[in-house]
Amino acid sequence: MPEADLIALCITAATIGLLHTLLGPDHYIPFIAMSKVGRWSLKKTTAITAMCGVGHVGSSILIGALGVALGWAVGGVEAFEGSRGGLAGWLLLGFGLAYMAWGIHRAIKNRTHGHVHVKPNGSAHYHGHDHTGEHTHADETQPGRGAMTPWILFTIFVFGPCEPLIPILMYPAAKQSISGVALVTAVFALFTIGTMLSIVLIGTLGLAQLKWHALGRYAHALAGLIIAACGAAIKLGL
Repeated sequence: MPEADLIALCITAATIGLLHTLLGPDHYIPFIAMSKVGRWSLKKTTAITAMCGVGHVGSSILIGALGVALGWAVGGVEAFEGSRGGLAGWLLLGFGLAYMAWGIHRAIKNRTHGHVHVKPNGSAHYHGHDHTGEHTHADETQPGRGAMTPWILFTIFVFGPCEPLIPILMYPAAKQSISGVALVTAVFALFTIGTMLSIVLIGTLGLAQLKWHALGRYAHALAGLIIAACGAAIKLGL
């Protein structure tokens, strides 16, 4: 395969990987939202995002490699990737709605309530409070839910396809350039995962400067709504 063609293909892979991620809010918004409400550390946020990014790109690389090995037409592989994308949209929408429902339940459960305290001298006073401050970490209040969230996101991203990868992967394969396939794949993966990590970390650090006191106990419900909106956007082709 001519070196000039390979360089052009690598530039294309880098550009598409960058734009594919930037223009797909579902690649980073769920991580930013869950990091905020779940009080994930920066290290945990980075690890989960990277894990999901590898699953996202890796599944498409595997399917593309199978397509090359079995001689599938580009159109057939792209159609299969499209069907996976539809399933990923439903999974993200379902997860967002389920998390929003849990967030609403949690908000109602932790609503402000009051107590009357009677002192030994017979006088009484009333004060109101909620339990939000006592349960600040989602992972602590719901150990199973908190532990499962990263794996749910990983599963969703494994089903989420990288449709633009297939055509640029098939071209060097058609030229019987295994090294070209490997290089183009590596460039695409590097720019896709790198862009995901960059946006998630910038967004997470930015949100860390904002106080969500106004949202209070509804923060989890809002995070679920945002994630569900990402899933709906995929289904609507936005």
